[in-house]
Amino acid sequence: MKTVKNLKYFEATGRRKESVARVRLYITGKDKTATVADKKITAGEIIANGSPIATLFASVSEQQQYMRPIVLTNTNDRFAISILVKGGGKNGQLDAVILGISRALTLVDTDTYKPLLSAEGLLTRDPRVRERRKVGTGGKARRQKQSPKR
Repeated sequence: MKTVKNLKYFEATGRRKESVARVRLYITGKDKTATVADKKITAGEIIANGSPIATLFASVSEQQQYMRPIVLTNTNDRFAISILVKGGGKNGQLDAVILGISRALTLVDTDTYKPLLSAEGLLTRDPRVRERRKVGTGGKARRQKQSPKR
């Protein structure tokens, strides 16, 4: 990997259905803080759409899911993480965040983290998206008009 001076963060994009998540892993300084949009966040802290991620994904199972790539790579207190999530629903956004975090971690150390994350299936993008509606189907993708009874 190329070494770049003045590198402030590693950035990656995660997608799922209609959701898109932009994830930035900020490299913290000696004081273990990073400045994100005029806010100081400490290492190990995750900010999503300007507020703590616990406000977006409150349940314990959701927290375990988005922390999975971080726990697997043992980078709990190494980065301050900023996430911008748009579109879709809650589950799509959660999957987009997981993929974005995993992709960003592979940029940090490809040789070590990529085999760990791909073995767990965290680097695979789920290709399933909503099927487009067709003409003459009454507003649905596969519904057909009812044929006459007799």
